[in-house]
Amino acid sequence: MERRAYLRSLTAVGAVGVSGCLRTAGDEPTTTTDQPPFRTETVTMELEVPWGAAFAPNGDLYLTERPGRVQRVTHENGRKEEVADLTDIVAARGEGGLLGLAIHPDDPDLAYTYQTYEGESGLANRVVRHRISEGFARETVVIDGIAASSVHDGGRVAFGPEGALYVTTGDASEGSRARNRDSLAGKVLRLTPDGDPHPDNPFGNAVFTYGHRNPQGLAWRDGTLFSTEHGPSTDDELNVLRAGNDYGWPEAMGPTEGDEFTDPIAAYTPTIAPGSAAFYHGPVDDWGGDLFFGTLAGTHLHRVRINDRNEVTDQQRLLDGRYGRLRTVFTGPNDHLYVTTSNRDGRGTPAPQDDRVLRIQPV
Repeated sequence: MERRAYLRSLTAVGAVGVSGCLRTAGDEPTTTTDQPPFRTETVTMELEVPWGAAFAPNGDLYLTERPGRVQRVTHENGRKEEVADLTDIVAARGEGGLLGLAIHPDDPDLAYTYQTYEGESGLANRVVRHRISEGFARETVVIDGIAASSVHDGGRVAFGPEGALYVTTGDASEGSRARNRDSLAGKVLRLTPDGDPHPDNPFGNAVFTYGHRNPQGLAWRDGTLFSTEHGPSTDDELNVLRAGNDYGWPEAMGPTEGDEFTDPIAAYTPTIAPGSAAFYHGPVDDWGGDLFFGTLAGTHLHRVRINDRNEVTDQQRLLDGRYGRLRTVFTGPNDHLYVTTSNRDGRGTPAPQDDRVLRIQPV
């Protein structure tokens, strides 16, 4: 009902609520119900499972659609246009397809995408570098041979503050891969922009951290990397990632006893399926420095406050159920918060003109 009502208006006030059961390694955080006033507006619509999002320096917004297309929303007039059709080389199978997107921080003509494709031995995932000015023509394959499946493909790509390229990979439905450091699956990888293992990696290969089920969010605060990860039926995780650490999957989920595995700073049961991560430094003062992520099963925008000891101290649900499944949260050159819907991914109930990109602004 709320989502249908939204179609009659371009703005709406966000909803809040309590988040089910949150497990943390420390004290139980509070749940905020008070909220600053804000509104949402549609940036663009009629997308098909938008997944990756990146702003170019000129303000143009690029979006990947999971079936294999790249869309651009121009900053001048907000018009959406298809700039690349990769459906002939992308294998959109289940959760796989054209997923994450990042633009090189020093060369805005270079874009990186995470894509599932049909190889000689079946489905596989790879990261490809493209020339934006040449219609996203493929320049080179940065890394290949990442295990793929119809589920648990990871897919996020992002540049860290030191200029390294980070890639999240899922276990591709075989949990035993996650703790095998010779496998690229179930990992967070750290690469040079050319695809070589980063020289500071802990094991002499591309692996930065391991023991992951299906991580899909990456965000940095003061040089510390945070990640969101999908659990099975319990224990979605919010993790602090440290080079060389083992995050336990499939042997462990959520907080554990002992020090064999690195515990998450928060775990969510029932699962809400966090699909992204972004720190906010925009015009809503009450949210300054907070972490946001979209939730697919949870159908809300999740806000988390994390103190200087990397402990979760406060949480809040926004837009609860209003727009259906929410995936990728990101910030723009104006520091506003953006989020994509994912109602056409086969697991949602699309409203007319879904999927869309929403912008959140103060009233």
